[in-house]
Amino acid sequence: MARAKDAWMHRTARAARMALLGLAVVSLAACVERIRAHGYVPDEEDLTQITVGVDTRDTVNDVLGAPSTSGVADSSGYYYVRSSFRHFGPLAPRVVEREIVAITFDDSGVVQNIERYGLEDGRAVVLSRRVTDIESSNTGILRQLLRNIGNFGPSNLGL
Repeated sequence: MARAKDAWMHRTARAARMALLGLAVVSLAACVERIRAHGYVPDEEDLTQITVGVDTRDTVNDVLGAPSTSGVADSSGYYYVRSSFRHFGPLAPRVVEREIVAITFDDSGVVQNIERYGLEDGRAVVLSRRVTDIESSNTGILRQLLRNIGNFGPSNLGL
């Protein structure tokens, strides 16, 4: 009887060690660094095919492909953006590399300039969050509608 109990204790201890080892392996795997790349930036060989003062929007689009984005307020330029993000365990992803190729055009649509920017050229943009503060922020629409029941009369309708 004691021998069976010792064997059972040995199997239980071994299973507990294996479970602990499995948990350690899974925990370690969750902390592996992953690098993810997004976007497209043309290489130098492709950019040499674009001639400043000669090529137009259409030729840039044909040679380099569609840009990641273009001018927002006006059609002043094409922007090709590539970013690499580092994911490490439960931490928030962090930008480790960013490259931007900006191609600007003049008013007639001819290439005016080609510039390349890196992460070191960027600067942080602080976003301000403006929220309108109203006194009925804690009341829902249903409560506001129900509160107005009985407040209607001929004087409110302009009659």
